[in-house]
Amino acid sequence: MTDDTTKNGPDATAADAAADAAAYVENETAQQEPAQPDPIELLKAENGELRDRYLRLAAEMDNLRRRTEREVKDAKSYSVAGFARDMLAVSDNLRRALDAIPPETRAAADAGLSTLIEGVEMTERAMLSALERHGVRKLEPVGQKFDPNFHQAMFEVPNPDVPNNTVVQVVQAGFTIGERVLRPAMVGVAKGGPKPAEAETNSVFDEKDA
Repeated sequence: MTDDTTKNGPDATAADAAADAAAYVENETAQQEPAQPDPIELLKAENGELRDRYLRLAAEMDNLRRRTEREVKDAKSYSVAGFARDMLAVSDNLRRALDAIPPETRAAADAGLSTLIEGVEMTERAMLSALERHGVRKLEPVGQKFDPNFHQAMFEVPNPDVPNNTVVQVVQAGFTIGERVLRPAMVGVAKGGPKPAEAETNSVFDEKDA
């Protein structure tokens, strides 16, 4: 048998078919196997995830720090609120004692009584000063518009000379501690006067007429 017969005979056809089949199987296997991910891309994704987690953690820690600072500040500012409120009752009694002394008695008081009155006044001032150092401040509402957040209306006073709902009298002083009301001021408010807008309009007309 010659070489040409070997190359072109049945054996050659079978060999070619086998080679084609092997190439087909190899190609199919390559297509079925998933491509391996790029290590660099994996590292980038992991780095981005870690960065996001770090930023969220940093934001949570910052919020916690701010909340803790606010709570500590509130604790320092308002921890004496109960004690301060009790001390205001003592201050009120001192003021009532001073107001109970008739002017003629005060004017004609001897040295002993004058010294006693001055001592009570100094005690009242010292107590209010000590409270102020701890953030307790006295309200001065006379002449201001009635504010239910800071004032408690006890009665109305007919007074057409001031705008309606203007505080014209203080029955009991009010106090704040920090930004909170420690005790509202008990006040009397004007009734029957012009409204603030009307009063301003009238004043403008008066200036034009003048």
